[in-house]
Amino acid sequence: MAIQRIIDTSLHDEDADEEIIEVTLRPKTFVELIGQDRLKKNLKLAIDAAKKRGDPMDHVLLYGPPGLGKTTTANVIANEMGTNIRVTSGPAIERAGDLASILTNLSDGDILFIDEIHRLGRTVEEVLYSAMEDFKLDIMIGKGPAARSVRLDLPKFTVIGATTRTGSLSAPLRDRFGLMHRLEFYTSDEIAQIITRASKILESKIDPEAAKMLSTRARLTPRIANRLLKRVRDYADVNGDGIIDVKTTTSALALLEIDELGLDPGDRNLLINIIDNYGGSPVGLNTIAALTGDEATTIEDFYEPYLMQIGFIERTPRGRRVTAKGHKHVGRTSDEKQQKLI
Repeated sequence: MAIQRIIDTSLHDEDADEEIIEVTLRPKTFVELIGQDRLKKNLKLAIDAAKKRGDPMDHVLLYGPPGLGKTTTANVIANEMGTNIRVTSGPAIERAGDLASILTNLSDGDILFIDEIHRLGRTVEEVLYSAMEDFKLDIMIGKGPAARSVRLDLPKFTVIGATTRTGSLSAPLRDRFGLMHRLEFYTSDEIAQIITRASKILESKIDPEAAKMLSTRARLTPRIANRLLKRVRDYADVNGDGIIDVKTTTSALALLEIDELGLDPGDRNLLINIIDNYGGSPVGLNTIAALTGDEATTIEDFYEPYLMQIGFIERTPRGRRVTAKGHKHVGRTSDEKQQKLI
């Protein structure tokens, strides 16, 4: 089970509880969508061409780390196309019949957004192949010797798939997407703009310096930025006059124990455990999990990606190793000569 952390990029229960707020925070047009300039340029071209021809947009695959706006981008595409969007996820479509029910209820030009599309079952994928390519649906009626196959015509629709694991997609499914785009991490300036925009929607006044401070703690991810903003807003409402300034932001982040690089106690605990127990030597994933008391998948999915991105951990053939930068950040000395020999 994944650990609930304020800086997780996964969706929390609190996100579901604040669904109405989340919907309002989501941009609805490319003008409102901050960052991802390359992605916006290519998608806008494809949308304009499809609208000019009067055809549905080609199928789109959006991939990249969680929290960067794949669902938001899908909703922006639907809004720019002026069509309806049906949202589902790979784990929710358990049988081919579930997919058939969804597809037969679509209209011409509709968009079907499938989150975590890499988790579709093999039989469901096979039904989706012909639906995406030929807009046909093959279903079996009856059982045994009396069973027969019936091919139904489907409306011309667009599939937008989102995944954090492109390599887990089967090649036949991946090849049926005409547009494949990776969402990149945002810059600190873009995150600050996102925080400022969100604060206006939430009707909370925030100082530019406070927005800049939050942007450096948000791991370059909009979902984390919005979550931090809400927690700092709560602190400002309870312990201040509701205005989010540098002093309030500093106090709120100290209470959350999130440091200047966005690391929380779990991140620092992982680094300290590796350093104190193994020094500069590489450590296996299962050993790290035993040290911290977490599952190996939790280490891989929630801790390791960001720590590797900022250069605090690196993978070697013999295991994970904390770098000199990581040692310095948690106040531990490192034997750089030993690390260079490993």
